[in-house]
Amino acid sequence: MMSGCRDKDPQKEQQQVGVPAPAPALPSSRAGTASFAPLVRAAAPAVVNIAVLQASPATDNPLLRDPFFRRYFGPPREQTRLAAGSGVIIDGRRALVLTNNHVIENARAIQVVLTDRRTFAADLVGTDPPTDLAVLRLRATNLPQLALGNSDAVNVGDQVLAIGNPFGLGQTVTSGIVSALGRGQSQDGYESYIQTDAAINPGNSGGALIAMDGTIIGINSAIYGPGANVGIGFAVPSATARFVMEQILAHGTVRRGGIGIAITDTVPGPGGEAPLPGALIAGVTPGGPAARAGVREGDVVVEVSGHATPTAASLRDVIGRTAIGTALNLKVRRGNNSHDISVQVGAPEAAQTNRNRR
Repeated sequence: MMSGCRDKDPQKEQQQVGVPAPAPALPSSRAGTASFAPLVRAAAPAVVNIAVLQASPATDNPLLRDPFFRRYFGPPREQTRLAAGSGVIIDGRRALVLTNNHVIENARAIQVVLTDRRTFAADLVGTDPPTDLAVLRLRATNLPQLALGNSDAVNVGDQVLAIGNPFGLGQTVTSGIVSALGRGQSQDGYESYIQTDAAINPGNSGGALIAMDGTIIGINSAIYGPGANVGIGFAVPSATARFVMEQILAHGTVRRGGIGIAITDTVPGPGGEAPLPGALIAGVTPGGPAARAGVREGDVVVEVSGHATPTAASLRDVIGRTAIGTALNLKVRRGNNSHDISVQVGAPEAAQTNRNRR
């Protein structure tokens, strides 16, 4: 049922997907009444419910390990299960949907339901496990869409709305603020999440985190803890989502750059002083781009080409979505001195990205 993209001009695809049309102007709220209703009315039609028929491993029956019993009963049969999630239509003309990789992982069939209850089959275009993103193409045209906003301009304290399909109940809207930026638990992954206290529950995955201008600033991805929302949710920034989508459509894979460094968050000083913001260089690959430019182990990167990098995750994210061959200007703290170092982004790191080619 799922198939890859065919008969496409990669360069044309990349140009077309750049930045979809701006979000429509939102009508004002009722006089004297604070309400998100106008924003929701404009955004909700582009947020969809996703139903997935997933393949799951067959139940391990010890008896079937014995050749005698396998002779009569055969090998264990693959099982299937239904899963649900959310997604956002980014390009209505070409019916392109962004969602989470974990929502459609191991999918045998994918159906997408719009708010007006129209249902469409979807083809998997490609996935990017490191960022937990996936791109779908619906078998439809001229659909509502939401524009990807500028997540780099988001500030802690900004108001946001989360729209998705929690617990399979149907489209649900919650509100909150941006609680933190650059969150990530992996030291070597591409996690640089927007943290929010807008309620995000199972089923919200792949839904939209929306700014007050009606644009998407994040794709809801995870909650903190094993169960339902506890006031801490995470979204993949729209800048990352745009980069991943463009790469998948143009190349069928995400070509990430690298400069040959190992990084970690800064640590408290020997006297217990609070750690200063920045990404600590824990290692430099000999002969790599960073080494050739003069970056040293122990340097702390505080800014990249005008963008602050308060955490290792934020630095990794900026480097990972920079085109190969581009020069990055690093502002590093070395002891009590500050240095500006220009580093050229090198060949892509080994990617776990894949594209459906059925």
